[in-house]
Amino acid sequence: MTDVLLKEFSNEDIDWMSAVGHQREIEPETVLIQQGEPLEALHILLDGALTVYLSQADTNPLGRAFAVLEGGTLPGREIAQLSSGEMVGEIPFVDTIPSTTVKATKKSLILTIEQSYLISKLQQDLSFAAHLYRANAVLLARRLEQMMQQLGRSTVVLSQPQLREALIVFAELDDSDIDWLIAAGKVEKVINNDLLIRSGRPIESLYILLDGAVALKSASGDINPLTKAFSNLEESQNQPLEKELARLSRGDIFGETPFMEMQNPAVTVKALRDSLVLSIPRWRLAAKLLHDVGFATRFYRVLAILLADKQQAIIQRLGYGRLSYSSGKSLENSYSNELNNNLLTQVALAGARFEWMLKRIRE
Repeated sequence: MTDVLLKEFSNEDIDWMSAVGHQREIEPETVLIQQGEPLEALHILLDGALTVYLSQADTNPLGRAFAVLEGGTLPGREIAQLSSGEMVGEIPFVDTIPSTTVKATKKSLILTIEQSYLISKLQQDLSFAAHLYRANAVLLARRLEQMMQQLGRSTVVLSQPQLREALIVFAELDDSDIDWLIAAGKVEKVINNDLLIRSGRPIESLYILLDGAVALKSASGDINPLTKAFSNLEESQNQPLEKELARLSRGDIFGETPFMEMQNPAVTVKALRDSLVLSIPRWRLAAKLLHDVGFATRFYRVLAILLADKQQAIIQRLGYGRLSYSSGKSLENSYSNELNNNLLTQVALAGARFEWMLKRIRE
């Protein structure tokens, strides 16, 4: 992951982080982040290796039973391995309370930047903010892919739409940003079963789902990329079977992969019913991100939040339920506690902006 940080950050960014951060060596088995405890700093792994795992409570037979049924082992389950160049800890306004534990697997060198310095820098330097949020989004996307490979696609199901994920984009962007998206984009009607993105093919647009529903599907097994791409040219009995990974609804975005310079998508996006999308051409959005640093900051922050939420959804399926059962708490109460006043305010703002956007488009 070293290439991500060296590519995304400027010399000025690196000089600032070196000046305000402090380096330290940590021994193997040192816990850098403890699950459930507040985060106070951002950590960059300069050298060495870290592991990310879920801690499991061992206080209840039902909790142990869930662990066995889901293939996990108490007291923890590894979900990702991190190499030099990774960032862990708090990215302000993206992460809050960690749902995983991070520890060193061998002697490692860490650069730590305190939260107060980071928040101040993000508010005062939009260029740095854009670079940090983009780097974080790229790393989260790669980590998410690693988690899916590590745990098996059969385990990872993202078909439970998250309220925050569905509307967060409209709470984070400015009114002027939404105006630009409407002006730059084109409203398209898609028919049930229409393909918007084909597995292995280049993505030419970013999509915002205005109405309807789409499914994200992935072919099972290892398939040659060219075979995958050209098999979609026509319906055929020889096409690989696809498994549904997620369903998206009003307010969701998809087609963001090219803006993190990831490889062509391993998923196909298909309409589940007649739907309406706002399609923003890739080249126009790329130009906007290059020339408008404020927009870039907000856009990449949105991507980082969405990816963090997807990762959180996986973690909740793997461990959150067991922790709740083990501690005697109901899952319903645990989720309701997360809807704090700040989140409810965000959702209200996002909903109002989304309806305003639909009204503008109809006009």
